[in-house]
Amino acid sequence: MVTYRLGKPNPKQVLFFKARAKYIAYGGARGGGKSWALRGKATLLAWRYAGIRVLILRRTYPELTETFVKPLKKDLAEVLRAGMAQYRETDKEFVFGNGSLVMLGYCDNAADLNRYQGAEYDVIFIDEATQWPEEWFITLTACVRGANDFPKRIYLTCNPGGVGHNWVKRLFIDREYKPTENPEDYVFIPAKVYDNEVLMQKDPGYLKSLENLPEKLRRGWLDGEWDLFDGQYFAEFRRERHVVRPFALPGSWRRYVTLDYGMDMLAVLWIAVDEQGLAYVYREIYEGRDNGKGEGGRGHIVSAAAKRILDCTPAGEHIDTWLAPPDLWNRNRDSGRSTAEIFAEYGIPLTRTGNDRIAGWRAVREYLADTVDEQGQVVPRLRIFETCRNLIRTLPAVQFDEKRPEDVANEPHELTHAPDALRGFCVYRSAPADKPPQAPKVGIEVFYGHGLQSSADATLGMGDDVYVV
Repeated sequence: MVTYRLGKPNPKQVLFFKARAKYIAYGGARGGGKSWALRGKATLLAWRYAGIRVLILRRTYPELTETFVKPLKKDLAEVLRAGMAQYRETDKEFVFGNGSLVMLGYCDNAADLNRYQGAEYDVIFIDEATQWPEEWFITLTACVRGANDFPKRIYLTCNPGGVGHNWVKRLFIDREYKPTENPEDYVFIPAKVYDNEVLMQKDPGYLKSLENLPEKLRRGWLDGEWDLFDGQYFAEFRRERHVVRPFALPGSWRRYVTLDYGMDMLAVLWIAVDEQGLAYVYREIYEGRDNGKGEGGRGHIVSAAAKRILDCTPAGEHIDTWLAPPDLWNRNRDSGRSTAEIFAEYGIPLTRTGNDRIAGWRAVREYLADTVDEQGQVVPRLRIFETCRNLIRTLPAVQFDEKRPEDVANEPHELTHAPDALRGFCVYRSAPADKPPQAPKVGIEVFYGHGLQSSADATLGMGDDVYVV
């Protein structure tokens, strides 16, 4: 009798094995035992469901060979010798005696993706998913189908960083979903090197190497921080410092509304400024074609956008200034009217902000930087209410423009709208709130005899007349 020995999974890997969602992501930091968990789960599925079709994907052929082909041959060596499975080198697949297939593939470019589009798979494993563009992931989701009772799932392993960082983070970390996406379909199982006891015992030097990395890499690879990654434009953003719980805003604080408008996205931020010039983003709108919001999921026309903004501004809330980029003053060829004019007709008198992108991004960085408040505490000039989830999601996600490093990249375009709205506020010279008037000091003065004296000096005798002035 031949026994297949999987080995003992750690607690996080057990959660990965037991997960039953449609999309299951595992990882978050390096050294968490991701590839071992993926190989083990694929093999277990092949043994459990006779005839199942499993596909394991990696970006490049060398990565596929080193991470899966060689290790799986070793893991299944006893099974292969006994004839209970065979490996077909030409097709890069393991054929099990019960009819199950574990196929291995790579996708180095978009042309490689064509090899898989027409095929049907019951389960797909994508290793290092953050190295995959979102369009490729969406294409592969259509390949998971079949008229049988086998599980229909996609398993992903991932670390922060890479071309696919943003869509993986959106689905599994921020849990921001489009109308066509079901939140219950997505499960994320975080794992760090500390969870991988085997690696910690066999290679303790690996942990040291992670701990000695430069801060940016260490926070991503060791701590699994998704708000920091290669190419990040606003590396100074820190969720623990810049994001705060909502609180009641004093009525004396100045209020600003800054917007970035288009049918693809209406991004609006409400910002309050206190007496010290510290700013708080306390409300947002993020709706358009890019996330399937607006009428019919097609975004907001100008009049609908204006109405939506006013509906979100409570009655009695005074807005000092409504800010918008200069392009909203461009006149339409057919109507002769500008978008700014239409906003004004609906009760939103816009003020033009600066159009210099580089100066604007520098201004955002100034607001993200620390200052010292009146209590002597070091605090950021800008903080964001945790309810403004889209700004929190997109601000740390925008990347450098490779051709113009001082600028923010326009792609992925969906990420740029909220930062653009924030840029409009930061580049505008907002004024601090007026300090509340000091309550007058109350003193008592009395007429004592015929002279005016303070209460501290007066000596009142029986029968004296006292007047509080």
